[in-house]
Amino acid sequence: MTDVVIIGGGIAGMSACAQLAPYVKVVLLEAEPELCYHSSGRSAATYIEDYGNQVTKALNKASLTFLKAESQGFLKKRGLLLLGKKGQEAQFQTDSEDLGLECISIDEAFKLVPALNRESITRQAYRPDVYDIDTNKLYEYYRKSALEHGAQIRKKTKLKTAYLKNKKWEIESSDGDISASALINAAGAWADQVAEFCGVSKLNIKPYKRSIARMQAPAGINVQNWPMIDGVGETWYAKPDAGNLIISPADKKLVEPHDAWADDETLAAGVESFQGIINAPVDRMVSNWAGLRSFAPDGNLVIGPDRTNPSFFWFAGQGGYGFQTTAAASQLLCDLFIGRKVSIEDETLQALLPGRF
Repeated sequence: MTDVVIIGGGIAGMSACAQLAPYVKVVLLEAEPELCYHSSGRSAATYIEDYGNQVTKALNKASLTFLKAESQGFLKKRGLLLLGKKGQEAQFQTDSEDLGLECISIDEAFKLVPALNRESITRQAYRPDVYDIDTNKLYEYYRKSALEHGAQIRKKTKLKTAYLKNKKWEIESSDGDISASALINAAGAWADQVAEFCGVSKLNIKPYKRSIARMQAPAGINVQNWPMIDGVGETWYAKPDAGNLIISPADKKLVEPHDAWADDETLAAGVESFQGIINAPVDRMVSNWAGLRSFAPDGNLVIGPDRTNPSFFWFAGQGGYGFQTTAAASQLLCDLFIGRKVSIEDETLQALLPGRF
């Protein structure tokens, strides 16, 4: 018998595990042979405080103090450069305001990215306080903390079914049965499936595929200190990564939950968009991958007890913001679970609770 079983070993499940382990007995179940395998292991690893809707931005801001803590070193300054072309003026203005960017001159942009094609760009805006997230270090921090406080982490353990009996969850898995007082659904793209396995109504959380190509940097060009570069309307982005460039078409294709892979045609569209603003060839792919970004119908994360099954907690709908919101989101989940006063504003809380649906 344990206090709580968490389904899912991505950043959501592991951060929840670490937050709860000092207070209750926790068992985390991950279906894959490795932890952090699906979306969490395929992140663009970026912190942008003003990325997402207003509810997500509140969680971003609330997570920043923890992420910036010098003793942890989870963040490294990167910066964000938005580039616009002729005919994109209105969307460029909207994006600049939403992301908290300031317009800069083409000369200033050229200093940031010396390989820019000056003739193709008509607008440019920048903010310096955008960061790379060391996602491996952050995930390991939570994993080690969970284990140090006695949590059990079981890989290659698939949920088969779960049901309430005498106010306890009886959970059948591929690695045996478990009884628990509560269950936390942190299953990412599979969150609705897990809910149905447990006899709980789904919330219509939908996964959308996003693809990334790792491209060799142009010959003779050091991209290490380039900022992240964003296309207008979130149509593509690029950023340095270990001496190479990762480039995404920022695709948003609705799919069924699965082990995602990138499509060549989709990747090519992203690389072509990036190539249009650079005066050097980017034509050698090193690797590629895709991940699933899962959204609730209103685009907000879903955190807290189910409306009709209060011992079933949702921690889902991270929507591609999982790493940059994880500190505040997992803290909120823990506060709600153990009955502690929450630290976020009530309006934000109500926009996150599952009962809103």
